[in-house]
Amino acid sequence: MSGNEFRFFLSCDINLPVTFRIERLEGNLPAATASDTEFDSSIENRSAELYVECILFIDGAPFGLPMRTSLESAGRPYCWNEMITLSAKYRDLTAHAQLALTVRDVSCGKDDGLIGGATILLFNRKKQLKMGKQTLRLWPRKEADGSYPSTTPGKVPRHERGELERLEKLFNKYERGQIQQIDWLDHLTFKALDKIKERESSRSGDSHISLIVDFCSFEHRVVFQESGANFFSPSPISSTNELVTVWDPEVGRINPSEHKQLKLARSLTRGIIDRDLKPSSNERKLIQRILKYPPTRTLSGDERQLLWKFRFSLMSEKKALTKFLRCVEWSDVQEAKQALDLMGRWETIDVTDALELLSPVFESEEQVRAYAVSVLERADDEELQCYLLQLVQALRFERSDKSRLSHFLVQRSLCNIELASFLRWYVTVELQDPAYAKRFYCTYEILEENMLKLPAGVNGEEDGFTLWQNLMRQTELTAQLCSIMRDVRNVRGGTQKKIEKLRQLLSGLLSELTYFEEVIQMVSLMDRLLKLENLDLHLTPYRVLATGQEEGMLEFIPSSSLALILSEHRSIVNYLQKFHPDEDGPFGITATCLETFIKSCAGYSVITYILGIGDRHLDNLLLRDDGRLFHVDFGFILGRDPKPFPPPMKLCKEMVEAMGGAESQYYTRFKSYCCEAYNILRKSSNLILNLFHLMAGSNIPDIASDPEKGILKLQEKFRLDLDDEDSVHFFQDLINDSVSALFPQMVETIHRWAQYWR
Repeated sequence: MSGNEFRFFLSCDINLPVTFRIERLEGNLPAATASDTEFDSSIENRSAELYVECILFIDGAPFGLPMRTSLESAGRPYCWNEMITLSAKYRDLTAHAQLALTVRDVSCGKDDGLIGGATILLFNRKKQLKMGKQTLRLWPRKEADGSYPSTTPGKVPRHERGELERLEKLFNKYERGQIQQIDWLDHLTFKALDKIKERESSRSGDSHISLIVDFCSFEHRVVFQESGANFFSPSPISSTNELVTVWDPEVGRINPSEHKQLKLARSLTRGIIDRDLKPSSNERKLIQRILKYPPTRTLSGDERQLLWKFRFSLMSEKKALTKFLRCVEWSDVQEAKQALDLMGRWETIDVTDALELLSPVFESEEQVRAYAVSVLERADDEELQCYLLQLVQALRFERSDKSRLSHFLVQRSLCNIELASFLRWYVTVELQDPAYAKRFYCTYEILEENMLKLPAGVNGEEDGFTLWQNLMRQTELTAQLCSIMRDVRNVRGGTQKKIEKLRQLLSGLLSELTYFEEVIQMVSLMDRLLKLENLDLHLTPYRVLATGQEEGMLEFIPSSSLALILSEHRSIVNYLQKFHPDEDGPFGITATCLETFIKSCAGYSVITYILGIGDRHLDNLLLRDDGRLFHVDFGFILGRDPKPFPPPMKLCKEMVEAMGGAESQYYTRFKSYCCEAYNILRKSSNLILNLFHLMAGSNIPDIASDPEKGILKLQEKFRLDLDDEDSVHFFQDLINDSVSALFPQMVETIHRWAQYWR
């Protein structure tokens, strides 16, 4: 970026929740008054227990529910270092939005133990969002005032600002990357800064209490703009060298000349002229390239015009329909009408492509979504169960509560009690989302109403009332299990005592437990896709069922962690020899067991790479006694990892050693399975990307924080720019780089990757 450029984001475009970190409290707490001592004789001996209450005010009125930090009682300095996420999003903020922060002490035993409060505007006088660390001076014994203007501003008055405030402002710029980092000079500067802080603190005698808050930082400055506004009032031009904000009122608007040209082109070719048009050889190649685009790619104006021009000749190509519907100008009534007519006569698309038409891209096109549902009706129950979780999430993008999609899901569930059970649980979990609770409750009611009407089957099947009661019993049992879990967690003593307590509490419940079939997630889907291509990699897609936002059930798979195996048997080979010994077999184990181990390692290496599974360590890699390795704990996905410098593939040294090392024939076979699986899953990239797109409105943190970015990161992993042969070379290089990281190398990057597994 050149020095003359000013890049910025608009606040109305940021669809992220307002986030900040409460760091610490600086200064001495106010001394106890005489009345305090009369009230509680032990007050001198007490230890303060502080928390911070945070309330967002929009134009002087509270917005959303108050948020509180945890209690902090460790003594001075009081450090929370706690991230607070508000329900409001940055796009909801106004220019006078402010945060009211009040510190309270619950140990006082009197009133609310008010320590003090302060208020801070989220935008500065230049209408730029404040970022980085902010030091707020608390008003003693005063609750933070959210009115505008506030009576408790946290900003230090201008006439009281000294050297410390000036340095803190510069330090804030340094942390945001606006001041060049020079390690040796920075080290000296920080030492000098600490001395100045000590001097200023001793001079003032810590007469003020300050709360340190760290606001979220963005790559560029964030400038305030109300949602829907299309112009700004220009700021007065300054004659100084200060930054000048220049607003372009046409940013984000359609170019009228281009729009008019497009309308004219389409109006001229809207009649019978296009029916006999055939693309040239070059145009055909370009169209085929467009049809191979992933569903996440936006079509350019020329690409959209090309598909529209040859729409009639493309009707026999089912893969072209979703791309054609993306190039329709739906606001044009006549164009939309013609597109819907063509859609009805188009070659019927596959079920996997129909999922794309249920994404947020077609949120307003009710007839397109209805067409997608009609295609889904061709799917069998096994395939439908693979997509059920995402289809429930797609209800968020429907225009009405009683949509065609919701009725379809209910009707299919009435014919299959397993589908009904999962549909009910998926909908029940979403009832906790206030934004869509009404919609999901409507689907819940439709399911209940229709199931209760079901008569008993001719072959002795239970009637609908009995079936619904069984489903309701699952909820009761889940509540009892959650209660048992909490009781066991509170038992004092070692693991054995907890086990005894668990057995006691479960004794009267085991006979009533209902068997839950699998909830198939991405690993299960990929396992199915591989098996359809006759590649069984012996994966272990264990069953999972969410019964609430913070609770659920998962299937127990008899297995041991690699950490435990290595501590007890010293190597994976020694462990497998215990269960499958064979003196004539490779490494003293049966060939079948080793083959199972190699295949499962290959399968999970590819899947964890594509999904970007993070936080891999020897405790969440498990091994079954038949040689099947599998991963658990998918708390970090799409490339997020709590450890620094994660290697590109999650392959640990002990796994390679169990194959005979990086030079063995078995390791070569492992690489072959990896490349074969990678190319098979690349063929189904559209299906996987569509399913993730349907999860864009879910509450999964790694998706919800930035759905578009998350899906693009997933798309990158498929390397759709490569053909099958090039992708094999790419993946082999990826494996080689990851394995090289596990053994001694004189390369810094590889050394960092090796640290990942320690």
